[in-house]
Amino acid sequence: MLPSTTRFDAPALPGVPEREAADRGTRDRVLRLVVQSGPVSVHDLAASVGLTAAGVRRHVAALEEHGRIAVHRSAVGTSGRGRPARRYVATERGQASLSSAYADLAAQALSFLGETAGREAVVGFARARAEQLRRRHAEVVRRAGPATEDRVAALADALATDGYASSARPVPHGTAVQLCQGHCPIQDVAAQFPEFCEAETQVFSELLDVHVQRLSTLASGGHVCTTHIPTAPLVRATTDRPATAGTVEGTR
Repeated sequence: MLPSTTRFDAPALPGVPEREAADRGTRDRVLRLVVQSGPVSVHDLAASVGLTAAGVRRHVAALEEHGRIAVHRSAVGTSGRGRPARRYVATERGQASLSSAYADLAAQALSFLGETAGREAVVGFARARAEQLRRRHAEVVRRAGPATEDRVAALADALATDGYASSARPVPHGTAVQLCQGHCPIQDVAAQFPEFCEAETQVFSELLDVHVQRLSTLASGGHVCTTHIPTAPLVRATTDRPATAGTVEGTR
């Protein structure tokens, strides 16, 4: 028996980091399958992953413990022995963690594109993506009519269907409208590649046929993406000539 003051440190086991990495990879695969096919049972997951039910059950238990999946009570099947079989679905936390993993992969892919083909290739991709957005919503905005306020409202509704949690908010005194986006599906990617925000802003300007200005973005740390859109006509000076010294008040 060792004295109580004696420390015993177990030697590091060879291959442990590799096993932990493999476990994380398998756990991610299980989570993706639950997202794609849920409600799904352990036996179904085992058949898809290529492991025994006991092996998959360990990963399912870990995912459930961390709040990434949960038992779907309304979808109960039966096992071969007639007992109710638990079926699992992904929780919001599980969906979010998977989205983060995809965002990391997208950022890595864009970094590789920039390194191999140049930053202009990333800019081109951002513009192409924004162009798809323009084509997708151009008709909806056009049908809203010529009034900028109506066009912004139509664009906000269209963006909401894309998952941007968008809304249109009039500015006091009726001189502008703010297009607010409370969620951005590519926020993490845009934080590293602001070209995506810039291309999107340009498309908003084209769709609304007016110069717009981005005031804040989620990608840059704002609590919402805010685009300022003027609705009142610009007041132009009566002359384009610059003021001379003799026209400045107080000059002699």
